[in-house]
Amino acid sequence: MNRLTIKGDKVIWMIAILFSIASLLIVYSSTVTLANKHRTMTESYLFEQLIIMLLGLGMLFIAHHVRFTWYSRIGQILLAIAVPLLIMTFFMAPDVNNAQRNLWLNLPVAGRLSFQPSDIAKLALMMYIARFLAKYNHREMDFKEFFLKMGLPLFLVTALILRSNFSTAAILFMVSTIFLIIGQVKFKYVGKLVMIALVTFLLLLAIGRFVPEVFPRAGTWVARIEGFFISNENAEPNIQVKHAQIAIAQGGLIGKMPGKSTQRNFLPYAYNDYVYAIIVEEYGLIGGTTVVMLFMILLFRSIKIARRCRSKFGSFLVVGISLLMVWQALLNMAVAVNIMPITGQPLPFLSKGGTSFWFSCIGIGIILSVSRSVDLEPEPGFETEKLANVAA
Repeated sequence: MNRLTIKGDKVIWMIAILFSIASLLIVYSSTVTLANKHRTMTESYLFEQLIIMLLGLGMLFIAHHVRFTWYSRIGQILLAIAVPLLIMTFFMAPDVNNAQRNLWLNLPVAGRLSFQPSDIAKLALMMYIARFLAKYNHREMDFKEFFLKMGLPLFLVTALILRSNFSTAAILFMVSTIFLIIGQVKFKYVGKLVMIALVTFLLLLAIGRFVPEVFPRAGTWVARIEGFFISNENAEPNIQVKHAQIAIAQGGLIGKMPGKSTQRNFLPYAYNDYVYAIIVEEYGLIGGTTVVMLFMILLFRSIKIARRCRSKFGSFLVVGISLLMVWQALLNMAVAVNIMPITGQPLPFLSKGGTSFWFSCIGIGIILSVSRSVDLEPEPGFETEKLANVAA
């Protein structure tokens, strides 16, 4: 029975549970237009989200009981699985809003759920980078070796995601480079990596403008960036941005109360891309600020765990996963308040979705797994450096 107890950082446990419960209320409220579109009841989406939530919390519980050193090998396996799955989406992914933008594969669970290989790739890449930093942190290597062991896998994953989802690829590459800098990789190596990526991206973008079949969404990327940074008095305002601003303005201090949103009827993706706008409209500035604070607390608690962990791999693992999750959340909220161009990124835990919620839960479970190890006393004769070597 002792093996089934809940362990790890209690604050992070509370944040995960609060977000999970909040997701039920928010998805139920924000899926009105989706229910009308599919001629069904919002209760069906509530029931679907309940199943997703329970499965996700179960995954979180299991992940936090797995010894964190195992994730070094698990990350390698997941990365090897994710790459073929990302390639499969080029041929098998169904159209999502007339574009294969989200790298979806059909998953016959609860009738409407789909599977995103990019979610596996993101988590696997953070594990891989943590392993790399723990293993090679104090070892001298030239740029060629660094590129082959770290740059090549990073480019491969982000390139496979890039064709259909620029924002996911950009966020993953950005967080990975920040992660490498935190891991004390030589700044000139990271700089060269960024320069190679930037030149390659600009080249592909230019090709995509003239040969749309290569990068079919290149025109969309450019239009979004130009529309955000270049003002045009004659241009029609983006309908999503317009209604998101109205929702936030109407929220006030305490909001309209749960289920009372009006802009959910006009926002095309109120349950995903712009869910934060609905949160502010229904729960006000207080609710919106609370969400931001909970993500910040998650990051700070994770940093605290990383600093206390004696294993380099464990420390890097916590930093990478928490950084990716919080960065994605902040970008989603920045888009909702119109300080960033539209990215299409879900808000972790709170947006509607199966694999996004599940991998958020698994990520939290891994952080809690490291937290458990911090709370445990070392066994007699057990050297902490061995733990780092095992992880590597």
